[in-house]
Amino acid sequence: MPTDCIPFRETSYFSDFICNYLDEKPELKPLYNRFPTLESFKAQIDEKSKSFNHKNRAILVDVLKQQYSNLDTSDLTLNHIESLNSNHTFTITTGHQLNLFTGPLYFLYKIISVINLAKELKNKYPDYNFVPIYWMASEDHDFEEINYFNFKGKKIQWNSNQTGAVGHFNTEGLDAVFNVISAEFGAGKNADQLKKWFKDAYVNHDNLADATRYLANQLFGDHGLVILDADDRELKRLFIPQMKTEMLAQTAFKHVSETNKKLEDLDLKIQVNPREINLFYIKDGLRERIIESAGEYSVLDTKIKWNESELLKHLDEFPERFSPNVIMRPLYQEVILPNLCYTGGGGEMIYWLQLKSNFEAQNVTFPILLLRNSALVKSEKQASKLESLNISNRDLFLKRNSFINKKVRQISNIDIDFSEQIKQLEQQFSALHELAEQTDKSFLGAVKSQEVKQIKGLKHLEKRLLLAQKRKLADQISRCTTLQEQLFPGQSLQERNTNFAELYLEYGDELIPKLMKALEPLKGKFLVLTI
Repeated sequence: MPTDCIPFRETSYFSDFICNYLDEKPELKPLYNRFPTLESFKAQIDEKSKSFNHKNRAILVDVLKQQYSNLDTSDLTLNHIESLNSNHTFTITTGHQLNLFTGPLYFLYKIISVINLAKELKNKYPDYNFVPIYWMASEDHDFEEINYFNFKGKKIQWNSNQTGAVGHFNTEGLDAVFNVISAEFGAGKNADQLKKWFKDAYVNHDNLADATRYLANQLFGDHGLVILDADDRELKRLFIPQMKTEMLAQTAFKHVSETNKKLEDLDLKIQVNPREINLFYIKDGLRERIIESAGEYSVLDTKIKWNESELLKHLDEFPERFSPNVIMRPLYQEVILPNLCYTGGGGEMIYWLQLKSNFEAQNVTFPILLLRNSALVKSEKQASKLESLNISNRDLFLKRNSFINKKVRQISNIDIDFSEQIKQLEQQFSALHELAEQTDKSFLGAVKSQEVKQIKGLKHLEKRLLLAQKRKLADQISRCTTLQEQLFPGQSLQERNTNFAELYLEYGDELIPKLMKALEPLKGKFLVLTI
């Protein structure tokens, strides 16, 4: 199973912000607690042990047992859940939306990252237990982001008029989607397994949260993954003190805004902006922001209102109706979990890096932040074609025009690269500039104008010759671009577009074990994998 690793920065698909974090740039160090190295986890264990409310463990275990009560659960997952009662057990967490049929491939990479890291930590620190957690974003309300998946260039979509937290959505209409995917997946053992998973998850369960839990358990239960739906009354009761502070003191707004200003001063693009109150109110298909004005609290675009004492009383009586937004969700996670590390994508890492000051204000330990594994998977047949066309792994990451231009120059029998001629021309005009300087400075403008004109002409000629060669070599270039499009659909990373079903059709039950064997969570590079 040949592999190749490419630094994230060299792929050109990751922001300077996240690459600077991976490079441990000094200006970003105040934004995180500890950098993700195997050795740094001991200090994180010690700090979390002192700060975590150990009484929360029993409630967490009870909630998980209830959520798993109707699932066929592996012994390893059951042992992981039971072990959370112990003060020597800690979690490694990733989170993801409830995307239809897992959405893009990186759903798998996130979960594999936390499973593999938990194993690696157990080997390093055998006196402790480490539980991989998938936190379902069941309270999210961006249905348009999750109601589809891509399959071989087609968008498989679930249409629904439901509103509110998506985890509450009933699965009505997904039987029609099942009919679509049955035709798309075709026949065969692997296709039948995919169809069974989809039907058992989405047709045979009543809501999207239960369907997603079932599917994730089918894919990763044997590897000990623990799936948590934190949209739970008893878990939210543990979060009441932090929610009170948020609503009364607007803590996140103050501290995250200060951090954002520092990031802007560093010319770094921020991911999220805090609101004065970073909590939603959810009830009966409603998920809307809580706002405050002149001491009165209300739910935006509704008639629901409270004064301060009424609000606090309502929070104590119905904590399940209060929902953290993107700013507060990480804090909620770290309050209810004995967590050491959060693993996420580049965008997630950036908004987590905005939040440390709010954690400090709320006296909650900030976790280690790990960029999830990223991978490009190619078949042996595709690898063979790449080799025959002399396309390197790094070539594949080039944007389309740069990729084509490089291949034209590479396979052309003439050298269409005028950089040397341009360099010589610049040297000649440098001498002319000196001559004009010594004779009559009024000619400097004319010399410069002529230099610009001639260099522009050379570049234009180079461009025209390249176009002519592209036409001449159209068949060869077409084979190259077709292959790049297969691996970078829509000129995007495969992992951000392709659904796991495409790979499972080809590799079947070997897919996840092969990915788990190849992905190393602490390696910090983009993996190119041939299966």
